Amino acid sequence: MNRSLGYPASWPAPGKLNLFLHVVGSRPDGYHELQTAFQFIDLWDSIRFYQRPPGVIERLVALPGVAAEDDLVVRAARRLAAAAAETGTPLMQGVAIEVEKRLPMGGGVGGGSSDAATVLVALNQLWETGFDSERLAELGLSLGADVPVFVHGHAAWAEGVGERLVPVDFPERVYLLLQPKVAISTAEVFKAPELTRDSPVITIAGFLQTGGRNDCEPVVRRRYPVVAGALDWLGRHGHARLTGTGSCVFAPMTDATRAAAVLAGKPHEWQGWVTHGLNRSPLTARLQFERQVGRG
Repeated sequence: MNRSLGYPASWPAPGKLNLFLHVVGSRPDGYHELQTAFQFIDLWDSIRFYQRPPGVIERLVALPGVAAEDDLVVRAARRLAAAAAETGTPLMQGVAIEVEKRLPMGGGVGGGSSDAATVLVALNQLWETGFDSERLAELGLSLGADVPVFVHGHAAWAEGVGERLVPVDFPERVYLLLQPKVAISTAEVFKAPELTRDSPVITIAGFLQTGGRNDCEPVVRRRYPVVAGALDWLGRHGHARLTGTGSCVFAPMTDATRAAAVLAGKPHEWQGWVTHGLNRSPLTARLQFERQVGRG
């Protein structure tokens, strides 16, 4: 029988929105210099952890098309175990990881990165490896550029490849989030020759005044007509934009009632959610609860 590590067993891995995304330069390593604003949403995957013998790290639920060795939750657990071994502290237990997916895959809401961050944060607590958030963020960056913001758990202004973070409290609005039935390759979008790569650098104050834009949106519009259609449809009800490289699109709404009314009229083949922007990740609250239980 699976025996859960910690109480309660479930840990949240929240989604995020890129409130804007500017590509301000290219790098010799093939990555891009970005400016963006991350805010969490109250839609999340749930992750549970079960004890296994020392040295065993496995997943309980397969992701379609993703081999176990490529799954970010497995890679995150192995990365943390390796870091613990480097300190000379052997782990007394392994782990099996169960992910209940709610975040849409390939949607630009950070599902894989958030899952990896939750694994790092939760297992750091449950395995008592004792790393601080800066070290966990460093480990996470080797898994993906978005992982550090999920580790730190605060909405943030981000630069570099997305790893240089300044915590910011953005307005916590109601958003209508839609995903047409398509998954988008981030690598494809960033390799596109028509992608703007020289947007002027702006400030946080400048973003709060103008709202910025998403430089990936023209590329996605051109290559994925179904996403262009979703942007146009949602744009009739609010200021619609792409999050990340898509395929999810979102727009702020005046309130949840208005958002639900618009959602009710969406094409049936799209997924949709009424969500709220969050400046504090629910993962942070879950970690605090676990620590309180441990002290008790």
